[in-house]
Amino acid sequence: MLPAQSKWLARTLDVSSSTFELGGDIFYECFSCHLDEVGVIDEIQMIRDNVRGWAWTRTVLGMCVDELHICGEASAIELVKEMLLDTGEDLEVKTYKRLTTLTIQDQALQSFDNIRNGDCVVAFNKNDIYAISRNVEKRGFSCAVIYGGLPPGTKLAQAKNFNDPSHEINVLVATDAIGMGLNLSIKRIIFYSLMKPSVNEKGEKELELLSTSQALQIAGRAGRFGTQYESGEVTTFKPEDVSVLKDILAKPVDPIEAAGLHPTADQIELFAYHLPNATLSNLIEIFVSICRVDDSLYFMCNIEDFKFLADTIQHVPLALKTRYTFCCAPISRKQPFVCSMFLKFARQFSRGEALTFEWVTSQLGYPFTVPVTIAELQHLENVFDVFDLYLWLSYRFKDTFPDNERMRMAQRELDEIIHEGVSKITKLIQQVNLNTSDNNLDRLLDMRAQERLGTRTKSVLKEISKVVQGKGKPIPRASGGDEKEKPSPRGSGSSTTGRRPRGSSVPGRK
Repeated sequence: MLPAQSKWLARTLDVSSSTFELGGDIFYECFSCHLDEVGVIDEIQMIRDNVRGWAWTRTVLGMCVDELHICGEASAIELVKEMLLDTGEDLEVKTYKRLTTLTIQDQALQSFDNIRNGDCVVAFNKNDIYAISRNVEKRGFSCAVIYGGLPPGTKLAQAKNFNDPSHEINVLVATDAIGMGLNLSIKRIIFYSLMKPSVNEKGEKELELLSTSQALQIAGRAGRFGTQYESGEVTTFKPEDVSVLKDILAKPVDPIEAAGLHPTADQIELFAYHLPNATLSNLIEIFVSICRVDDSLYFMCNIEDFKFLADTIQHVPLALKTRYTFCCAPISRKQPFVCSMFLKFARQFSRGEALTFEWVTSQLGYPFTVPVTIAELQHLENVFDVFDLYLWLSYRFKDTFPDNERMRMAQRELDEIIHEGVSKITKLIQQVNLNTSDNNLDRLLDMRAQERLGTRTKSVLKEISKVVQGKGKPIPRASGGDEKEKPSPRGSGSSTTGRRPRGSSVPGRK
């Protein structure tokens, strides 16, 4: 099992694994060079995700293997059946029952005084995570902390400490990141809130009540088979939420109605031929606005992050397909530091200059030290994402991103440093303000988070803003920026078994 941006170690390995954003061309290369290939796609319910769903769709339809195992919620079965009718593949469905009992408690936690060993408090806001950890440790407990922004190694280390009965850590505070990819020994799940931030079709952030699917995914982590607990419990922090949680969990899971799509590089190149003066951001926006999608099975994913990245590097001289590949990088426009490094990477690439280990780390403040404030911890999490960005690009542009192994080693080192910082998270919170009331802690933590970027980064962000608005200085065209194009990446996939002929065409895309 390899981390998100890792490739197989050698051709002789029997198994390799990666996330779908990495997958695509690498999965294709890996599986097409072996006989009797088997592909496994997990968390198929993510195919409905408004931002990332296209990656699962591409892999379900495009992974070139003899046998494909798709794992995840039963809510995806009918959709996958319909998708595979178009490809003419055989489908076998197997269902599995939970092997332990899960009880919804009638009483809410109400106070952190009622916390006990084996509890996991689930919140959907990072600042809530900080505040809860502070309150729990005031009661004499030691907390493990897991949230989506943490590196994989840190999550696994936190989970290992929590699972170890002999370790001092006995309570877990986490976001819904615990719902996927982690084996945890939890006795009771406590929902701190039932409202979760989400992004609507327009890319706007809003709060919505947990769906049955989401609630089951999280609650089901309690009392899992094979852990030290023979049964699991679930409740809420607020008394008024208990009846709401019961109603949510009693409802059947809504079937997934459509799978996400995203324009391919070939489609955008065809548009560019007819609209030679249009920017990449314009091209993809026009494509989405006029394309016709089989809405009985598919929907077009949100493209705002892609458009933002395209605007950010619009004035950097790159070939269209290269520009498209850069903009497919799995980063968010809400990560200003990562976006500033994305712009630097693109500029260095356009000059035909290699992005060496020394050059990249000089931009990141290497070597790294253990964070002493929450702001420093959050900044290191962003630096970790920059390493991910480098590794993602290195598989697509090997010559220009040559120091893959050295970068991975430095990223592992950073992972350990972040883990050490998270292990002392209560002390980091105390640096914010020892005398801060709980009501004001979230506000101050958020203010400090905004200060995490140094002066150098802020100046780069101003430059990004100018470039996006078309006010940036023209960048001289350098030779070597238009290197030979790579095949456009494929995507990802889930819990059924299908067989497909090798080299078969991929239907379902309009």
